[in-house]
Amino acid sequence: MHTTTPKKPIPRIEAGSAPSSCTTRQAHLSNPMALSSLLLMTENSTAVITELRRQAKFHMDAQQWDAARMALESLLQRTPGDVPIRIEMASVLLRQGHLQAASRQLLDAVPLLPNHVPLIAQLTVRLLMLGEVEAARACLDHLARAPQPPASVLAEQAHLHWMIGDVSSATSLMGRAVAAGVDGADDRYLHAMLLRCSGKLTEAEGILASCLHHWPDLGDAAVMLVNLRTQTPAANHLDLLRGCLDRLPVPDGTRASYVRAQFESAVFKVLDDLGVHDEAWAALERSNALMHKLNPYNASGEVAAIDALIQASRKLTDRPAAAAPLAGPTPIFIVGMPRSGTTLLNQMLAAHSQVASAGEINDFLSQLRWMTDAPPAGVQGLLRMIERAADIDFAELGARYIRQTAWRARGHQFYIDKLPINVRMVPFIRQALPHAPILHMVRDPMDVCFSNLKVMFGNASAYCYEQQALAHYYKQYSRLTDHWRVAFPGAMLDVSYAALVTEPSETLHRVLVHCGLDLEEGCLHPERNTDPVATQSSTQVREPIHSRSVGEWQHYAKYLGPLQRALA
Repeated sequence: MHTTTPKKPIPRIEAGSAPSSCTTRQAHLSNPMALSSLLLMTENSTAVITELRRQAKFHMDAQQWDAARMALESLLQRTPGDVPIRIEMASVLLRQGHLQAASRQLLDAVPLLPNHVPLIAQLTVRLLMLGEVEAARACLDHLARAPQPPASVLAEQAHLHWMIGDVSSATSLMGRAVAAGVDGADDRYLHAMLLRCSGKLTEAEGILASCLHHWPDLGDAAVMLVNLRTQTPAANHLDLLRGCLDRLPVPDGTRASYVRAQFESAVFKVLDDLGVHDEAWAALERSNALMHKLNPYNASGEVAAIDALIQASRKLTDRPAAAAPLAGPTPIFIVGMPRSGTTLLNQMLAAHSQVASAGEINDFLSQLRWMTDAPPAGVQGLLRMIERAADIDFAELGARYIRQTAWRARGHQFYIDKLPINVRMVPFIRQALPHAPILHMVRDPMDVCFSNLKVMFGNASAYCYEQQALAHYYKQYSRLTDHWRVAFPGAMLDVSYAALVTEPSETLHRVLVHCGLDLEEGCLHPERNTDPVATQSSTQVREPIHSRSVGEWQHYAKYLGPLQRALA
């Protein structure tokens, strides 16, 4: 997802404290007789457990994963109910490339949870990372049983519900936490974000402005603040932003550079709204130069990923899809380039009486990773997953996906999975969930690329901070979708953004017929849809359908020559 997420630190649960002396550690770890003596000390199990904890920590710190795993396995034989040890074992298994085994350790830990908020939070986060959403929800249910929780616990619950994509519960919990006195930067920022998602923009604006007065280096707040509404000559935050910029430290290649990039991006948005395009472009260039330096684009890695996807998909062209549709609600996938109009289409469909929006969820990719037993590990982890993907049981993949996501339908017949990068998953979705419609948003290349170039996506999207990188990424995306159309005809329905905003009734009718739905008048008025929206476009879709974004790049045409030439 491209929504900025508050980064609330989760305390690490250590396997044990380090021994007092490195020499002592090495004696225990390298002397076979000492180790044999240790294992024979059955009359003093506490001493054995203490020493095994020390060994496990030593080996993990030294990244000696096989030895760490052996120590942790010995510990679990003696203390099978030790949740922190199971969490550490899961971490080691992931390091060794065993995602399924790591997942089992975390799942086994859920019924063992004590009433300890940091531990519950840590387990919840790790379950979510491995796609075990239902188990993570069970952890949150456990946390919710705490009687009269203090403000800090309510805030922790809100952060976790936000991570899981349960915006309504997160909003309610954070409201209670604020009323109970919680007042940290992360908490106030999340409160504002949740209000924005719910369309309460004026309240969110007040909180964010207050945040910047208290914490003038809170770049996330600056970016969200200026995107809540169109900035005007009579009402804008330019002076506040420039005052914060003047107080920021010199960029140093790490956090200081990132924060300055966020504030420069916010200044661009204000100046762009005001029509001061030359000054706006200068601010955008400063922001993007900092981000490009922090996150250089890996062009060869992108080519390798697209090549691997095409190669893997060739094994699926003659393979029969999974059996009959699974019981339960039907997912509708909306895919495409980021900023291609996916949020607008989502809101139009979610206004239908039979459809709910799940938002931007990562569940399909998570379940594919589980099926291929390929932990996320940069480009190599992605390639490993793709290489194994053609040989999995796609019926099981579909069943796992439905099991983890069906709750998001909230009783509706259909639910929308709107994650643009799932455009890479089209043939795998078709194999696992042949009854699920896939809608591919298509937007003019210059429009969609400029929209990516001007938006602060954080560290997750290295391609969008430099014109040549952006053009390269777009051309790889185009190469992939062209292949999907030829190799898997009918697998996805192309939906033109320009047609959607200029001929909404006809275009939406075609989409609804493809999904097996009747046209409802409310779908043509997404601004009336009160469901929470948790993407960068959440404020735009609170407006009636408009075409103002078509051709918007032309304000900056004299600066965008490199992008135009690279796309040609």
